[in-house]
Amino acid sequence: MGSSRRILGTLGLLSCLALSVNVPAAGAVAGAPAAPPGARSPLVKEAPRVPFTQRYQAVQHGGLVRASNSSIGCRAVEAEQAEPCAEVNKGAAGTNGDYEMFYDEVDKDPDTYNSTRAELKVPAGAKVSYARLYWGGNLRVGEQKPPEDNGRVLVAEPGGAYKEVLADTVIGHRTDAAGDAYQASADVTPLVRKGGAGMWTVAQLNIAMGHSDAGAWGGWTLVVAYEHPQEPVRRVSVWDGFEGLAAGAGEAAGGTVELTGLDAAPGARGRVGVVAYDGDRGTLGDSLTVTADSGRRVSLSDEENPFNDVMNSTITEFGDHSFVRQPEHMNNLGYDADVFDLSPALSGGARSLTFGFTGEKQGHFLGVLFVQTDARR
Repeated sequence: MGSSRRILGTLGLLSCLALSVNVPAAGAVAGAPAAPPGARSPLVKEAPRVPFTQRYQAVQHGGLVRASNSSIGCRAVEAEQAEPCAEVNKGAAGTNGDYEMFYDEVDKDPDTYNSTRAELKVPAGAKVSYARLYWGGNLRVGEQKPPEDNGRVLVAEPGGAYKEVLADTVIGHRTDAAGDAYQASADVTPLVRKGGAGMWTVAQLNIAMGHSDAGAWGGWTLVVAYEHPQEPVRRVSVWDGFEGLAAGAGEAAGGTVELTGLDAAPGARGRVGVVAYDGDRGTLGDSLTVTADSGRRVSLSDEENPFNDVMNSTITEFGDHSFVRQPEHMNNLGYDADVFDLSPALSGGARSLTFGFTGEKQGHFLGVLFVQTDARR
């Protein structure tokens, strides 16, 4: 993101995790061959702000896993840029507005203009209870991409062919003077039950490429809840929305999401995952905290995600790069999908947890929050 980044709108959201929820009906996951790359997705309602709400919740033996990757990376267009771009891909500091950005392509299919893969680690013997795919990007960079394809991607299960997946809920889509950002999602439970563990591929994600202060960014995350009789009883919940996190005089720097009804015992273990867009490595001010009902506030950070630069273009789990991705950029230049250890916040038990977010000085977008905690038997 360049220095001319907008100051994003206020994030003001407060929701409660009930003991039972109405899960939205399954989205359109086509089993037929994919439509031609030029085909347009059907009209899906869009909104510049989508408040965070609970998408799925269950108490069961099992847990949550995810697969994730960015879909665009830097490209050296001149000899003197080759080394900096290579170093950024290895994790060096750098932002998307600094580079010519070009699609990542791993499938060798001439009919797709971007494709990336990531490993989904569903445990052997587990049953997928829910799966949702999230994707998003910036449509304004060196070019302006039309938004008609925001609600459509191609997905291939391990060893399978592409299938068209269409968004089944409101698409967050915000346009301003410096960017054109969106997030879409779809229930893909039947597809993931069939495909299972392994390398998943997502292609045709609508992103603009090129070089400008706005910076190109985009990626996808597949969040999966599963049941397994040999695992502990856990409460799993998935929340999503599309909110701008801002920092600056006169505007709120962040917001909160509250989960209640947890009934986590002292010493319970847990984890929380966050998907965010347009966070820059080295642009400070963004943070993630969690407060249990005891009043103790804990900063969620690790070696790869410092407490004052949490949204720093990483895809990690407890600070590790713990699953295979193709390509496997360490600096994903504007795409974050991280999982943090929630256990310190649960040391005294918790009936509720409040997650607090602050925006970096140039702003970013929050898209997904997924939480797993031990439940009382």
